[in-house]
Amino acid sequence: MRRLLVLFLLSLAALLTGRAHAAPLDREAMAEFVYAPYVLGEEVNDKGVWELLNSGGGPAGYAFETELMAPLPGFSGAPVNIFAMLDPEGRFLDVRLISHNEPIFVSGLGEAPFRQFFEQYAGRSISETMVVGNAYGDGGAGSPLVYLDGVTKATASVRIAHESLMAAAREVAREKLQGISAGPPAYPDPDHDEALSWEDLVVQGIATHKRVSNAEVDALFAGTIWADDDPEAADDPEGVYLDLWIVDLGPPAIARAVLAPDTQAELARFLAISPDEEPILLIEAGRHGLVSPEFIRNTAPDRIAAEQDGLPVALRDADLLVELAEGVPGGTAMILRTDRRLGFDPSREWTLKVEAVREHGMFQPEIGTRELRVRHATPERFFLRPGAVETLPPWREAILNRQGDVILLCVFLIALLLAVGPAQNRLAASRVFTPLRLGILAVMTGFVGFWGQGQLSIVTVLGVIRTALDGGSYAFLLYDPFSLLVWGAAIAGFVLWGRGFFCGWLCPFGALQEFAAHLGRLLRLPQFDPAPRWDRRLKGLKYLVLAGMVAVVFVAPREVDTVAEIEPFKTAITTHFLRPWPYVVWAVGLLLLSAVLFKGFCRYLCPLGAVMAIGGLLRGRDWIARRAECGSPCQLCRVRCRYGAIEKSGRIAYSECFQCLDCVKIHDDPAQCVPLVLAAKARKRPVRPQDGVPAE
Repeated sequence: MRRLLVLFLLSLAALLTGRAHAAPLDREAMAEFVYAPYVLGEEVNDKGVWELLNSGGGPAGYAFETELMAPLPGFSGAPVNIFAMLDPEGRFLDVRLISHNEPIFVSGLGEAPFRQFFEQYAGRSISETMVVGNAYGDGGAGSPLVYLDGVTKATASVRIAHESLMAAAREVAREKLQGISAGPPAYPDPDHDEALSWEDLVVQGIATHKRVSNAEVDALFAGTIWADDDPEAADDPEGVYLDLWIVDLGPPAIARAVLAPDTQAELARFLAISPDEEPILLIEAGRHGLVSPEFIRNTAPDRIAAEQDGLPVALRDADLLVELAEGVPGGTAMILRTDRRLGFDPSREWTLKVEAVREHGMFQPEIGTRELRVRHATPERFFLRPGAVETLPPWREAILNRQGDVILLCVFLIALLLAVGPAQNRLAASRVFTPLRLGILAVMTGFVGFWGQGQLSIVTVLGVIRTALDGGSYAFLLYDPFSLLVWGAAIAGFVLWGRGFFCGWLCPFGALQEFAAHLGRLLRLPQFDPAPRWDRRLKGLKYLVLAGMVAVVFVAPREVDTVAEIEPFKTAITTHFLRPWPYVVWAVGLLLLSAVLFKGFCRYLCPLGAVMAIGGLLRGRDWIARRAECGSPCQLCRVRCRYGAIEKSGRIAYSECFQCLDCVKIHDDPAQCVPLVLAAKARKRPVRPQDGVPAE
């Protein structure tokens, strides 16, 4: 095992010096995506943007990849990289997938539906408001939205990909197509505080008002087939069709002036979870009503759109119940949200577009629309720009988003460290040790595993190696503080006890295997235990599996996720067994195996267990007490150890010890430990005074 550790460290050293930081695709790689009559021109920046030329050598637009301009992380923590060709008018000529690591497509649905999703963009303009999903009922009739068909069971992944594509396309458009020089978008200044009332917002233009009468809408449809299709407007020309207020709620001082306290608190919770979202309040007291009757909450509004600098701004319902502050005009109130990472700058003017919709005819009516435009701007004093002040680090944002779970996990880990550390002898000697241990493992499975998704995986280890190979950043580790705490506890366990602390107490799937073993005993299933010689051989398999997986990182890095499926953790813990049947059969099969072969996967196959065993070489002491009689003549601990971690000599093989504390309990129990039992018997025998020989 020491040789394996040396090889592992040498591999890491080679990785660290092997490659430079990730870079955009080179000319040859980009040219493979460009098809005739277009050819690739010159590279225009270091973010993966190239000139696109026609067959005569004239400018035809731009070709680009999205990863460096819009690295929105997917569910794997890595961005989806997309290739696109954009013509000078901002229309997509082609969109194709370059690379991704989305789990649902890697080991679930396959890549075909993901690639088909991108075929929908050809011919679409970036000035169109495109959303992923279908219109509900007749909600799409007359809507300015363009609906893109999503992928069943993978809607979130394709939405992330869509937002990455649109954000990158907007950046190319701003820099190359329209000459707009806009820096990074501003964000609300959390420290800006001023006392504001509704009247102040109106006077200072912070709240924008738009009023449209029925007669004005009639004028928009005059001379069309829809001119007489609104009897209510004809009967009341001076009546109000649209009575709209627009307020940006991102700045806290503005939100306090507009919202009731309960809604302020709900909005604050929403922004704590989604700090990059800009919330926009709309209040409408006219006939329009903002959305159609078929509108579904938490989707894109079907009668409202927005644009900034001629480019669409993606709006979505924030799904918040709105209670307005006293003095604020009443009406239909809703809070929309848009992501600043996609290019929206709340400190600059933008335009809200409200669709007036009419229908002509009884059966299959013709839909007519007219656009009502409202310009809005919030004063720049409420905002900051990146670089003006230090923004909250991602790791702090991640902790804030899960602070409750993180606090509970800290309490649990501290209590567990004390229980198996200073108090381990009392814990092992307790009459309720077994149910107490099973209770701790139940908490580990339920809270840390299923709820907290803190199941450690070999994927993280391989991800670190891949990051070293690519010369990338390890910041992705900080985005999951819950699992990072478990990693920290496992590494601390290396020094204190070796492999055992994680494998014996902190692994949710290991706990499931232990429950399966207890169930097997209750059901009186036959128990199998390999002979010592075979046990030693089988324990070496996990090191071979680990070595093979590390080799895959070098020779076939795209297959890492495939070979990592030897771990059943994603199936059993992450997806709760909701995966294609081969993965479920593998995970359930390993649990059934544990019912007859105690923790067989942990002992013989687990590559993460091999990493933990190598890490356990950092152990600073032999923490399990031994006596001279252990091994000869006493073999009780070795016989009772279901992990096969005690040799005939009585020596503990710490690389295979799971810290179950059974041998600790035996060692300190005068009723079980053979040397203690013999010593007690010797003390009880009477001694003859004349010769010191014990009486019969």
